Amino acid sequence: MAATPQIGLDGLATLLAGRAAAGARVVVALAGAPGSGKSRLAEALVTQLNAHAPGMAEVLPMDGFHFDDLHLVPAGLRARKGAPETFDVGGLVHTLRRLRARDEAAVAVPVFDRKIEIARAGARLIGAEVQVIVVEGNYLLFDRAPWGDLALLFDVTVFLDVPEAVLRDRLMARWRDLGLSAAEAAAKVNGNDLPNARAVIEGSRRADYRMVNG
Repeated sequence: MAATPQIGLDGLATLLAGRAAAGARVVVALAGAPGSGKSRLAEALVTQLNAHAPGMAEVLPMDGFHFDDLHLVPAGLRARKGAPETFDVGGLVHTLRRLRARDEAAVAVPVFDRKIEIARAGARLIGAEVQVIVVEGNYLLFDRAPWGDLALLFDVTVFLDVPEAVLRDRLMARWRDLGLSAAEAAAKVNGNDLPNARAVIEGSRRADYRMVNG
């Protein structure tokens, strides 16, 4: 099997702009482990596309589809928040189908507020005029039900390739920035984040492109 071709930010922006020039809406998946830099890359990609043509692109973050703690706590899943079973996959699939249909003036999508660990419903509107939807999230290429329902909803897929040691450092820094002690951060990273990262790396389908981001 041939190796997955590598792509950079500029190359990806050029590819998507070229596809969008045909007039059809393009939905791209940026997948990768926690701490791989998906959110920053998605924002950088959208900024570059919108500099080329204002209003061309918008981000749809998968994290907006986290189940709320009101479900996770009684379900015994709060400590595993961020694991595959803690997301509303059906809600994401339905939203992507609405976006692909492009028959509404705008689609309201949720955005996750990491500071308070809550997904804010209807926090972002994606209008019908937006040509490129940049979806970013851990499990977009996850090869396990029900995540496999996403497979036909992306036009371009990219996997961010980051060494585990780099992921660990970034995740530790993320939790420390949110006010956790070193011990608390290590417990979060070792008990949940890195197991999730390994699941993403080992269980994702092959992407169209890979991007080295570490």
